Amino acid sequence: MKPLAKQGRFESRRRARRRALQALYQWHLTGHSVSGILKQFREEQDFSNVDTEMFTLLVRKICATQAEIDEKIEPFLDRPVTQLDVMEHVILSIGSYELLHCYETPHQVVIDEAINLAKQFGAENSHTFVNGVLDKASRQWRNPATMKLI
Repeated sequence: MKPLAKQGRFESRRRARRRALQALYQWHLTGHSVSGILKQFREEQDFSNVDTEMFTLLVRKICATQAEIDEKIEPFLDRPVTQLDVMEHVILSIGSYELLHCYETPHQVVIDEAINLAKQFGAENSHTFVNGVLDKASRQWRNPATMKLI
């Protein structure tokens, strides 16, 4: 793969995460249907250079498994999931989903992308919180000795 093509792929995935963050944030705040939010985003947002398959996967899977993701991430938090800021909750959900299900993406890439989302969209120091939580989670979830591949 050419370096430029590889860089383009990474950028399209980064944009997919950003769009997924926005869609999931809307879902958390409004409670609208996932299909309705996906349709709205496709109609109203610029999806040029966005990995639309990844965007759709993240939104659908995270919405469908939010309770399971919350249960898995809670041991790494310093407070209950219900007390998380909505943006932090969404960012941690995306990072957690990728750590748990997207083994082709290195754990450090997942964490770095979540930190970048937190810096861009989160509160002042949320990137530090997101980094700590996902780093602890990745040590357990991505540890070759304890990881169970399905």
